[in-house]
Amino acid sequence: MKVVRGMRSEAAGLGQILWHVGLIIVGSALCAVAINGILIPRQFLSGGFTGLSLVIYYLLPFLPVGGLYFLFNIPLFILGWKFVGRRFFLFSIVGMFIFSAAVQWLQVSLPINDQLLSALLAGIISGVGSGIILRSWGSAGGTDILSVVLIKRFSIRLGTTILAFNSVILLTAAVLLSLESALYTLIYLFVASYILNIVVTGFSQRKAVYIISPRWKEISKGIIEEINRGVTIIRGQGGFSGKEHRMVYTVITFRELARLKRLIHRLDPDAFVVVSDTLEVMGQKIGNQPHW
Repeated sequence: MKVVRGMRSEAAGLGQILWHVGLIIVGSALCAVAINGILIPRQFLSGGFTGLSLVIYYLLPFLPVGGLYFLFNIPLFILGWKFVGRRFFLFSIVGMFIFSAAVQWLQVSLPINDQLLSALLAGIISGVGSGIILRSWGSAGGTDILSVVLIKRFSIRLGTTILAFNSVILLTAAVLLSLESALYTLIYLFVASYILNIVVTGFSQRKAVYIISPRWKEISKGIIEEINRGVTIIRGQGGFSGKEHRMVYTVITFRELARLKRLIHRLDPDAFVVVSDTLEVMGQKIGNQPHW
């Protein structure tokens, strides 16, 4: 029995490794499509070390973008080794190799002539690709490592960090290329950062729900039994009436919100309900923070 369990554990471990490497491959391929199919033909820049690599490439076209990206990442991996987990660090090394190879060898052509539509499409493709990579156990290097360090230590959202960091890239684009190119790059970066946040946390975003009702016992029981979520009962007092109240607090997934609303309406149509978004939730059962 122990041998069988050990074999199953090893198979599951190998399957997880292949799954996360597959995420890095798919995400890197999408980012390469955006870079080689849209950014380079239209002289747009990207963010982070990719943008820095493109700046040098536009000035010195004989230098490969993928090779420049690989070289710029070497010092940043020292930061990754110190501040993030070893598993994330090792998978990010794999991601850096895959991303550099994809940018170097995956050459595509997208038949879009409009500059604005090109910037929007590039942002969508790149945001999805970067988000898929960060859903894995690693990253593609570059500012991804810096973003993970900041979200772990200061809870700064991934897309926010990347957008702020890229202000330098926009200034470079305005000086070396043109103001128009910088503005299109800004559109691309904004869309990419927004899509990145959606892919990494948006689809699994948790909702914090506060419920004030005289039927708080029935509501809390329904949440536990029907939605299978935990609840916390908070004592409160009405500011105007002075009456003591019980407030039910729970954290649910976005998909469970409609069921919760129906449950509350069935038990107490006049209940006072507040639903708010969460930045991140940490916990084994309901948490949505990626395990970096």
